Amino acid sequence: MKITIVGTGRVGAAIAFAATINPLASELLLLNRTRDKAEGEAIDLKHASAVRNSNMRIRAGDVADSKDSDVIIFTASVPYGDPNRKRSELAADNLAILKEWLPPLVEASPDAILIMVSNPVDALTYAALKISGFPQHRVLGTGTLLDSVRYRSMLSAELEIHCDDIRAYILGEHGDTQFAAHSLSMTGGERFYPGDMSTRLFQKTVNVGYEVSRLKGHTSYGIALATMMILDSIVYDLRHTMPVSVLIEDYFGVQDVCLSLPAVIGRQGITRVLRPPLCEEEQKLFQLSAEAVKGCIGWMGLDS
Repeated sequence: MKITIVGTGRVGAAIAFAATINPLASELLLLNRTRDKAEGEAIDLKHASAVRNSNMRIRAGDVADSKDSDVIIFTASVPYGDPNRKRSELAADNLAILKEWLPPLVEASPDAILIMVSNPVDALTYAALKISGFPQHRVLGTGTLLDSVRYRSMLSAELEIHCDDIRAYILGEHGDTQFAAHSLSMTGGERFYPGDMSTRLFQKTVNVGYEVSRLKGHTSYGIALATMMILDSIVYDLRHTMPVSVLIEDYFGVQDVCLSLPAVIGRQGITRVLRPPLCEEEQKLFQLSAEAVKGCIGWMGLDS
């Protein structure tokens, strides 16, 4: 298994470190616009890998070195700057980066699975599908996976139930139009319906990314381990279900846009996209998310 991480900024480096702690691959390749940054990270990670008693090969390189990658994790992005900056404001600059890097990466690894992490992740996942020409089961974005993990963590503390036993999803856009699918939330087969508690925790979930960025200047660890959840399910063909950004095809009237729905992830990428029966209010919220992301896609000049 060969994994290539594109972009060794704070998020890419955190993912690389997580992949070193849990060495799933035989080779980990780091690519970055500034080669020295990737080289420094690779050397540091080699030393960390020695402590883990791992024989995973870790190195920096150029696009040509990514040949025959099994998984490409794309994190390259312009700096956020203002921690309150909306993800959609990164669209034009990050699309330019994607257009520069992705075609040669695809040529070098035509059978890879592509995991998009860069924001705005839904619009860029859609762009990656268009630019790469990959089948849709081999392109996915981290989407609302981290949002859902955050939400479950808060519910766990409030309900005093282990978060692994709580089934609750944040769906739609990884952005301000995301929503909690309350009609699907349950634990132990018992549903818990929206109330003051769940509404309060959902609003906290929406804001917490901005809060972390305000306090420390960026987010990195949460998204790194969320990405590792996806990678783990791919490498070991675990078929875990998790909300990730995928191409939507005629779901409550929404199509030709990437948004988060629960998807089954295995060795071939997305093995199945689930179509949960949302209540009428949630359907409208999903459609609202689609409008927001389609607006971004249109503004980027990617609409069909």
